[in-house]
Amino acid sequence: MTAQTMQIGNRPCRIYGEAHAEYLLLQMTGDHELQSIDHEVAAIAQSGRNFLFAAIPVENWNDALSPWEAPAVWGKQGFGSKAGDTLRFLTEQVVPTLKQQFNLPENVRIILGGYSLAGLFALWASTQTALFSGVAAASPSVWFPGWMEFEQQHPIQAQRIYLSLGDKEERTKNAVMAVVGDNIRALHSRLAERSTDCTLEWNSGGHFKDADLRTAKAFQWVMEEHT
Repeated sequence: MTAQTMQIGNRPCRIYGEAHAEYLLLQMTGDHELQSIDHEVAAIAQSGRNFLFAAIPVENWNDALSPWEAPAVWGKQGFGSKAGDTLRFLTEQVVPTLKQQFNLPENVRIILGGYSLAGLFALWASTQTALFSGVAAASPSVWFPGWMEFEQQHPIQAQRIYLSLGDKEERTKNAVMAVVGDNIRALHSRLAERSTDCTLEWNSGGHFKDADLRTAKAFQWVMEEHT
């Protein structure tokens, strides 16, 4: 599957797939991910589903994907609060442009996914709008301060949610990030209690292992039909 670059607003988005797709897959990406996107999309394509995939770059990962400000948890860079701007860009520019350019059906199923902080962004975005039919959150940053309390008050609206975590991710000396395991188990239980179609998959290894393949698995699962 070959990529084309398409300027949407001020961003060069990388687009894969064909017109009239049944699924529109959206992923916020940082520079650190762009070299592996081809590999990820090739893995998603093994699902046999008819999809259009858009990799949408973010300039400042920690700011663009954070729903509110939080102090640094490693290094010196804290987290901004620009997720609202990022979501507006998706809903007001990216989705309408892709629907028009690729003749997507009006009822195209839109799945928002991502890895790490982009996974948290996808979950948060689904608390703000019912636009997304599914969320593909691979190793999402559910340790983010205040997230679990926020989601309790503003429930995720998507009907199909994939969650995953590396089995070594909660074994960290960083006290803020060490809650990631407990939080993702609690979130999965909460979603199941609400009768959401959801799964929690444990991958071997830490946070930085096979990010592209883990994200591909997330998108594949959300596109599958579950009985």
